[in-house]
Amino acid sequence: MSPQEFERLVAGVTAQIADRPLDDALDAWLNATWPDGSPTFEALAEACRAGVAEGWLCNREAGGLRYGRIFKALPATHGFSVDVVSMKDIAGPHHAHPNGEIDLIMPLTADATFDGRPAGWCVYGPGTAHRPTVAHGEALVLYLLPAGAIEFTQAA
Repeated sequence: MSPQEFERLVAGVTAQIADRPLDDALDAWLNATWPDGSPTFEALAEACRAGVAEGWLCNREAGGLRYGRIFKALPATHGFSVDVVSMKDIAGPHHAHPNGEIDLIMPLTADATFDGRPAGWCVYGPGTAHRPTVAHGEALVLYLLPAGAIEFTQAA
């Protein structure tokens, strides 16, 4: 797996969601279309694990998190930036999503959850905020941010 192959894999997903609102309907659609165990889910999870092992994903570390933005918002990724974070029993920095956020939750520990959710997709709508939290083990989380928009904030 190379960063270019990873970009093509992600672009296959973003092509199908680029014009959709980030809402509960998209969350349900993603989890029905590419659930945990589906070929697309597994290809993305394997690509992320390979990228971490090869050192081109999650190549920064701070505060117990390994993270990295692999792609800025690009035409090839239909205007989404792509970040991957490795977290283990930790809450990350509080942030807001001006345009929303789409997360692919890939547990590395069987029972690991992200914001209380198991393996699968999680969609946060525009204007939402949270302190991303992985509990019950370790997980990789792929973040798709429309226009790359994120605002790190103080928790309310």
